[in-house]
Amino acid sequence: MNQIKKLEELIKKNKILYYQGRPEISDAEFDALEDELKKIDPNNSVLTMVGSNGQNLDKVKHEKKMLSLNKTYDIKELKEWQENSEVISTFKIDGVSCSLIYEDGNLLLAKTRGDGAIGENITPKVLWMESVPKKIKAQGKIEIRGEMYCSETDFYNLAEEMEKCGLERPSSQRNIVAGLVSRKENLELSRYIRFMGFDYLEEKPTVKTEEEKFLKLKENHFIIPSYHLHKTSETLQEAVEEVKAFMDEGDFQVDGLVLSMNDLKKHEELGETSHHPRYKMAFKFKGESKKTTIREISWQVSRNGILTPVANIEPIELSGAKISNVTLHNYGIVKTYHLKKGDMIDIIRSGEVIPKFLSVVESVEGECEFPQNCPECLAKVEVKDIRIVCSNPECFGRIKGSVLNFIEKIGIEELSFKRLEELLKKNLVKKVSDLYRLSVSDFLTLDKTKETLANKLYESIQKSKNTDLVTFLSSLGISGGAYNKCEKVVQSGIHTIDQIKKLTIEDLIKIDSFAEKSAQDFLTSLQEKFELIDELLALGFVIAEKEITKTVFTGKKICITGELTRKRSEIENEIREIGGIVVSSVSKNTDYLLTNEVDSASSKFKKAKELSITIISEEDFFKKI
Repeated sequence: MNQIKKLEELIKKNKILYYQGRPEISDAEFDALEDELKKIDPNNSVLTMVGSNGQNLDKVKHEKKMLSLNKTYDIKELKEWQENSEVISTFKIDGVSCSLIYEDGNLLLAKTRGDGAIGENITPKVLWMESVPKKIKAQGKIEIRGEMYCSETDFYNLAEEMEKCGLERPSSQRNIVAGLVSRKENLELSRYIRFMGFDYLEEKPTVKTEEEKFLKLKENHFIIPSYHLHKTSETLQEAVEEVKAFMDEGDFQVDGLVLSMNDLKKHEELGETSHHPRYKMAFKFKGESKKTTIREISWQVSRNGILTPVANIEPIELSGAKISNVTLHNYGIVKTYHLKKGDMIDIIRSGEVIPKFLSVVESVEGECEFPQNCPECLAKVEVKDIRIVCSNPECFGRIKGSVLNFIEKIGIEELSFKRLEELLKKNLVKKVSDLYRLSVSDFLTLDKTKETLANKLYESIQKSKNTDLVTFLSSLGISGGAYNKCEKVVQSGIHTIDQIKKLTIEDLIKIDSFAEKSAQDFLTSLQEKFELIDELLALGFVIAEKEITKTVFTGKKICITGELTRKRSEIENEIREIGGIVVSSVSKNTDYLLTNEVDSASSKFKKAKELSITIISEEDFFKKI
C-alpha cells in the first residue's frame, strides 16, 4: 500500500509539472512510473486521469433529486420543527454540492447538483481531489453526497499557482470551486478542492439513522463535518454558538447549520415537497453586507503567536451595530487579495458574528505592507504557510492571549482583562501556572484593589483548581480543542490524565468528528501542554474523575450494529457509564460486537466472525451489567 501511494503521488506531481510546462523527468521515466503502478494496481484511478484539457461537461440525471433545504433564521421556529425528535446537526458548508457514484466500491461517476434533477459530469476533476476516496468498502451501487469547498490554506496556495501559470487570481473561496469544476482546462488545479461527505445512499438500505451514515462515511475515509446528536431542543443553542465561533475562526466557509431527523423512518413518514425534504432544516443567520474603505491595517498577536490582520475602516452600520474594525483573517488573505490602505472592500456581518472581510470592490495603486517584527515584543516574525508568526515564545501578547483564554475557559470570573494586563506588566504572571502562585499581597499591589477584593480574587483563582476533565482540557488552548471536542474525547472512554497522556492518533481518529489532520493537530498541541498539565497538578489541581461501575465491559472496545430495541444513543451512553469504549468499526482491537442479529450479511458482522470477536446480544449485554 505504501508503494502504491508513493507511485500515485509521483505520477500526480509529474503530471502537474508537465501540464505547467515545467517537467522534471523525461517521458520515458514518467511511463516507467505508470507501468510500475499498473503491475501492482492495474485498476488504479490515477492511471485514468485525463490531461490538462477536459471535454465539454455532459449532463447526468440524478436518480434521486438533489433538493434544496427549507431554512429558518429563528431558533424558536427550529425548536418547533424538531418537536420531540432526535436530530443531528452539522455545519452548513458554503461550497458547491456534489454527488459521487460508486459501483462495487469503485468510483464510477462524479456530478454537480445542477438544477437538482440533472447535474454535470465532473469525474475528471474529482479524480484530482485527494479527499475523494477512489475506492470504498461497499457492494452494489452507493451514492455519496456532500460539498466541495476550498480551505483558506488551499485558496492561498491555489492563488499563488494560478498567478505563476499566468491565470487570473481567484476572487473568493466559494467562487473558485464553482469556477474550477466548470472549466475545460487546467484540471490539475482541482486538487486544491476538498470534498466533505454528509449523505450515504444505498440501493438496499442497511443503515437506520443519520448518525450511522456518518459512521459509514468515516469508515470509508471521507472527510465528514463535526456533528452533534440532539435528543431534545435544549442543546440546539450550543450548536448555534459553536457555528458562530467557527464562522469567526474556522479555516473554511460555513453559513449556518443543517439539521436532520436522526431516525430514517421519520424521513419516510415526513416525505418531501417538490422543493425540499421535510425531515431536514437549515438554520442561517440574517446577514448584511456593505462597502467601505480601509483606513489602516494593524496586526494583533494571538495566544498561538499568530499575527492577525485587522482593518480599521470608514465606520458603517451593519445589522444594527456601528462597525469600525473588521478582521482580515490572516496573512494569506491579505497577500492573495493585495489588501492595503485605501482599498474599497465588501464586509459582512451575519447575526451577532464578528464582522469580516468578504471581497475587494476596488483596489488602489500600491503594495501590501507586512510586519517584519512582532507589534507586541518586536521580535522577528516568520511566514508559515498562510500565517505570520512571532518567533518569541515569551512574547507578551502571546502570553496575554493564552492566560486570558485559560481564565475564560476554567471559569475565573472575578479576574478582569484590565487586572490581568496589570499582573502581566508587573511580571507577577508570566505563564498560566503563575496564576496559582499569586498571593493576596500580590493583588494588593494592583490599582484600586483593597483587601476585600484582593481576597476575593485569590479565592476565585484557588476555587478553579477543582474542576472536571472536559473543562480542564478545553482551558489549555489545545489546537482544535474546543469544549465539545474535548467532551467527545472524554466520552470515548478517556477518563483520567494518565489516559490523556497515552492518547494516540489511532485513538483520536476513532472518535467522531476527528479526521486524520485534526487528530494530528490536536495530539501535537496536547503533547506541548504536558509540562503545563504537570505544573497545574503539582500546584493542587484536582480533576474530578467520573465514577465508573466496574463490569466485564470496563475498558473494553465495543462496536454496535443492526437494529436495537433501545435507542442506539442510550446504549452508547450506558457503555460509557460503565467505562466501556464505543468504537465505530470492527478491528482486531475490538472486544465485542453488540448486535441482535443472529446471522448477517453486514460487513461488521462478517469481520467480527473472521476475527473471532465475541458477538453479544442487547439482552445479554444488559444482563451482564
